[in-house]
Amino acid sequence: MANSSSITHFLLLPFSGTRQLQLLHFCLFLAIYLAALLGNGLIITTIAWDHHLHTPMYFFLLNLALTDIGCISTTVPKSMENSFWDTRDISYTGCAAQVFFVFCLFATEFSLLTTMSYDRYVAICRPLHYETLLGSRVCLHMAAAAWACGCLYGLLHTANTFSLPLCQGNVVEQFFCEVPQILKLSCSTSYLRELWLLVASVCLYFVCFVFIVVSYVQIFRAVLRIPSQQGRHKAFATCLPHLVVVSLFLSTGMFAYLKPSSISSPSLDLVVSALYSVVPPAVNPLIYSLRNQELKDSLRKMTTRCFQKQ
Repeated sequence: MANSSSITHFLLLPFSGTRQLQLLHFCLFLAIYLAALLGNGLIITTIAWDHHLHTPMYFFLLNLALTDIGCISTTVPKSMENSFWDTRDISYTGCAAQVFFVFCLFATEFSLLTTMSYDRYVAICRPLHYETLLGSRVCLHMAAAAWACGCLYGLLHTANTFSLPLCQGNVVEQFFCEVPQILKLSCSTSYLRELWLLVASVCLYFVCFVFIVVSYVQIFRAVLRIPSQQGRHKAFATCLPHLVVVSLFLSTGMFAYLKPSSISSPSLDLVVSALYSVVPPAVNPLIYSLRNQELKDSLRKMTTRCFQKQ
């Protein structure tokens, strides 16, 4: 039995005890990680390069790409390192850093997704007031507020979690430091503080989700009234990718944290956590670029100009 003051490191759950499968996991995560860096990096570079994309929608998309890079960089590299070197260790400080950045970046991402739904609502339902309601200064303030709230949220969870006395060992049954798994190591009823904080977080996410749903109900009502089929297609093309990203983010995250303990198992927890922490940052660039003609055109122009310079 050990208390939190004597714990210097934690042991993460490996994906497999077989060396060949560990290397397979390393290669799979490496491919996903590189795809996420490439996809999100291209979105950031394209938006920064093309002044035609310096609009509120693409400004928030750039911030979303930054959070996706941060999210996947928080958990995947350490998991790859452990698989490659056949270890399970993560330092106490490294574990606390993972908890902070996971909560900070995911809260920031959901705040940005909520803000993007408001952006689409104003653009489609109140186009004449778009410049007034979403000027450059307003967008900067909204993005700064999203990042500030995310940092505060992450700090609150990290301080609350690691102030708990831990006396059930140091084995975290997850491939990264996930708060529900750390709470299982607590030997005190004070873990209820963090539990209530998680419940409050779910309520906050639900309120944001309701705001997004209401926004899109108004958006789809307005889109269906557009007489031009081309206009409806363009409106749906800019809204549907955002709605898909929101659905993927929420469904995987909520299932990971709210699934009944009766169906919980180490293998299922690993898969579910990978779904909400690894898959969305990798597929978000693909979702946004497939139906966004402006982004594809700008990316094509940028790559063509780069090759011409060479």
